[in-house]
Amino acid sequence: MNISPIEHSASLRIGSVEFVSPDEIKVGLDLDAPDGIAANAGTPRAFPRINSYVLIATESGFIVSQVEWIAVEKSPFPKRKGFQDYGLIDLPFPLRKMKVSPLGLLKSDGKNFKFRRGVQAFPSVGEPVLIPTDTQLRAIVESGDNRRVKIGTSPIAANADVCIDPDRLFGRHLAILGNTGSGKSCSVAGLIQWSLESAKAKVEQDNQKPNARFIVLDPNGEYSKAFGDQARVFKVGDEVTPLQVPLWFWNSAEWISFTQASPKAQAPLLKRALRAMRNEQFELSEEIDISVRKFLSTILISSKHERSTGAPWGSFPKPKGFYEKICKWTTSVESLKGLLEGTDTRLDDLLTTLDNYQQARSGRHPTYESDLNEVNQLIDSITTAFNEFGGSEKDLLPKSEDTPCIFDGDVFVSYLESLAQETGNEQFVEFLLTRIRTMLADTRMSEIIGDNESISLADWLNTYIGEDNAQNGCVTVIDLSLVPADITHIITAVIARMTFEALQRYRKVNNETLPTVLVMEEAHTFVKRYKEDTENQNAATVCCQVFEKVAREGRKFGLGLVLSSQRPSELSPTVLSQCNSFLLHRISNDRDQELVHRLVPDNLRGLLRELPSLPSQQAILLGWASELPIVVKMNDLDKHQRPHSDDPDYWDVWSRLKDRSIDWAGIANDWQHVDDDWDS
Repeated sequence: MNISPIEHSASLRIGSVEFVSPDEIKVGLDLDAPDGIAANAGTPRAFPRINSYVLIATESGFIVSQVEWIAVEKSPFPKRKGFQDYGLIDLPFPLRKMKVSPLGLLKSDGKNFKFRRGVQAFPSVGEPVLIPTDTQLRAIVESGDNRRVKIGTSPIAANADVCIDPDRLFGRHLAILGNTGSGKSCSVAGLIQWSLESAKAKVEQDNQKPNARFIVLDPNGEYSKAFGDQARVFKVGDEVTPLQVPLWFWNSAEWISFTQASPKAQAPLLKRALRAMRNEQFELSEEIDISVRKFLSTILISSKHERSTGAPWGSFPKPKGFYEKICKWTTSVESLKGLLEGTDTRLDDLLTTLDNYQQARSGRHPTYESDLNEVNQLIDSITTAFNEFGGSEKDLLPKSEDTPCIFDGDVFVSYLESLAQETGNEQFVEFLLTRIRTMLADTRMSEIIGDNESISLADWLNTYIGEDNAQNGCVTVIDLSLVPADITHIITAVIARMTFEALQRYRKVNNETLPTVLVMEEAHTFVKRYKEDTENQNAATVCCQVFEKVAREGRKFGLGLVLSSQRPSELSPTVLSQCNSFLLHRISNDRDQELVHRLVPDNLRGLLRELPSLPSQQAILLGWASELPIVVKMNDLDKHQRPHSDDPDYWDVWSRLKDRSIDWAGIANDWQHVDDDWDS
């Protein structure tokens, strides 16, 4: 039996529009509209249902709307066609109402339907409201271009496939939020694996492997076995792939935050020492000319620094301190001159200038203050000698204190100590030096940050970010679970910053980006909101600032950010505001729900009311990665692909269904770094 389009449309009608505003539409359901199960759309389906879709027929197509709430309203007995209403009895009658939010427009080209986000023209009162067919539902859910990776199905849309475009999902940052046990970690692992599987299926046609890069920062050691041979796993104490983040990677902000250096006295000294380390000014050379040039560059920089601060003519004891520096420099220059050949006169003029400066301040009651002309003459004399030994202006510490150049930690401490003595600040740096020495002596830390010259910067980038064409695998898992608490935030910050800066320089050299994804598990620990305090910034603040910079600027350099957290209310607002896509699992905490509600437009907040009741493995996908917000049941993961984050098996262990043997001696030996074969 053939049914005309008008008759087919009439069979799908469930009500009509009663109220219209830009962000909500109220619908009155017909008396004969489905109540529980709708069978008029092709296959039986639950209706009416919160967050399901309905269509409003207009001249330009169907307006797709999402159900926010359903209610019953007591009204006078309604008039019905074919029935005489005598008005003898006016009894209240329950009428069903719905509030729906307009999402976009569904159009038909005669064969297929196509969904487009946004509504240009709103319906008028009285327009018919229809229940979508299975074909229309799939067109809504499966809308969008470049649907390359399937991540699940939609339980409220006839189990239509939910696919995403990786460029959208990872390119503009993703936040995966949800309570413990809601399936958050499996979603993180699944998104990586499903993306790699789709890429692999694409490139295998040309006998190639995917050229992808995922870096997973794993504070709980959950992902070590989730990716099989696709991943390189770095952990503390591993004999094959130990976690290495050398201390010479750290920039000045990270050093200052770790040592808790005060901004006025300690931080400037620390920066000067770091700059000297980066430029190898602490090394002695077999060639005397090079040694002299390095020393002259040091005192030239120091004298210019003193001039800029006004120390030679400042309040006492600064001028005396500058005078004592001159005396030490004179002794050092005389020692260096003794190493030169007897006929070499390149240091004579400088020695004369230094002697004259000291003679002018001799006597029983000397005045140590200098005038600007004297200091300029001294600097000119040092510059002349520096140039005669082959130096130039560009050689004056060309590398900043943040350049990752290899140096020895013990030499750094010695240099910093001597620098403090030279400047008269020994009493101010005692705590700072003690903290650095403690770190260098701690075997737990030295395994990670040891200034090991066996790994160069290029080797580290190849190993941790990935080789050319990802020949050593597409996934890097950095297990932070055994990193000492004192340096956990610093190590995390250094890895994130080095990855970001490496991709910055890749674009500078190659004029194109290298797409990479940085995944931060338990993000509320490392990307935690902080109070603005420019003077005293601890390691947690510095770590958060690194991720804020990645969130703001990473997209330009091909670095996408994925944050996974169970406490979104504790995350940095700056980072969250830069996330354009959200995958929301079950969230029951009031503060967290409040924050998530503020992240989405008002007309979508009805969808988020389902968050506290979402079952495991289901989530709400919304934002840039999805044409419309949708409830998605994530794909299944095989047991060996899941992160190691299962709930403890209390009952099975208690009732001996699962065996748990204990060897505390072995654990103690591992903890205390005791060799089992060593006989004490």
